[in-house]
Amino acid sequence: QVQLVESGGGLVQPGGSLRLSCAASGITFSVNAVYWFRQAPEKQREWVAHISKGGDTYYKDPVKGRFTISRDNAKNTVYLQMNNLKPEDTAVYYCKAGSPAYWGQGTQVTVSS
Repeated sequence: QVQLVESGGGLVQPGGSLRLSCAASGITFSVNAVYWFRQAPEKQREWVAHISKGGDTYYKDPVKGRFTISRDNAKNTVYLQMNNLKPEDTAVYYCKAGSPAYWGQGTQVTVSS
């Protein structure tokens, strides 16, 4: 049984940082691309970043230079380091992996003063 569990969300002031984690069981991240998506209220879920099984990383333009995706193969966990957060980054963040796709339950990120 595949399970993805996100954690690390919270309330942060603009300019602050958070690190999200996506821990997996039943699927090996090192042989799968792993994606971060987010969904803001009343908006479509959108791709934010992903890391290929080879370790290449890709980012949505608005987060380039602020977000970093990484993978710890020993812990079978993918991280999303988010720096210089902005109010428009407020959303529920989800990780996705595998084919067929498996999703986590999401973690709320709120950027507000």
